[in-house]
Amino acid sequence: KTIFVKAGATGNGSSWSNAIGDLHKALKMAQSGDAVWVATGEYFTTSGADRSLYFQIPDGVKLYGGFAGYEESVEDRNITNNPTKLSGEIGDPTADDNAYTVVFTKNVSANTLVDGFIITGGSANEESLNDTTEPESCGAGWYNVATAGVSSPTIRNCQFIDNNAREGAGLFNYAYANAEVSPQITACTFIRNTSRLDGGAIYNGTEGGKSVPRIIKCRFEYNVATYGAGVMNKANGGKVTSMVKNCKFIANRAHFRGSGIYSDYSNSGQSKSIMAGCIFDKNISSLGDTVSSRSGSFDGGSNGSGNFNNSGL
Repeated sequence: KTIFVKAGATGNGSSWSNAIGDLHKALKMAQSGDAVWVATGEYFTTSGADRSLYFQIPDGVKLYGGFAGYEESVEDRNITNNPTKLSGEIGDPTADDNAYTVVFTKNVSANTLVDGFIITGGSANEESLNDTTEPESCGAGWYNVATAGVSSPTIRNCQFIDNNAREGAGLFNYAYANAEVSPQITACTFIRNTSRLDGGAIYNGTEGGKSVPRIIKCRFEYNVATYGAGVMNKANGGKVTSMVKNCKFIANRAHFRGSGIYSDYSNSGQSKSIMAGCIFDKNISSLGDTVSSRSGSFDGGSNGSGNFNNSGL
């Protein structure tokens, strides 16, 4: 079935004329195989002040934004003219008390889809004494985790804008031991996402598992991190291989290394990016190249290929 959501509506979600106004309720109603159509507007993680609340996407549910509120098919929508925003901007106007994470997925299949949203205002600004990878400090825009099996959501036509975190401010993908995260991220834009440590736009990590994201036709602009302002790959044991194809990295900044992409590893982990048809322009890294790793700078054998036009300090 299709559930219809429109900001301010008071119906039961059975049609546009009887739309439901609460996106959280719509997601709780949805079962695997259902679609949720969301009309233009701004939808907040909470109407109160609880920073730990987020939009959790159930396994197998397809969430579409960009509707005006009368369309009869997904093809009829115009996501440019009908911006649909998922926002963590709660509490005061500052980001200090915003939601830690805006979107959350856990152990979901590739049939889980989010398409046509602006994801913004997440602020995972809590410091972790034990360096844990929790939503309070990682994945301000989207936190995707596999604790068992696979978590591989499909993410299309989304914009990740102005999210802040310790790591993975825009999108945080993490697999625990013997699990796998393998999202497909297509035609998305990452703008002004800032991490205090690593992975300004996207962080792909694992602790003894496998992280295999596919990043296709995406654009990265003005993202900031210490390492990996655009994309950070980090394997603490296990293996991380990000496949990056036909993407553009523009004016991203790394305080140390990898303003475009950085790959790191520990505990016998393996980490790299495989690239094709990527463009890098005006990215700034204080040390090293725009694409680099713990084992050295960019090389065609382990890191694929890309087109480079970079500036440095």
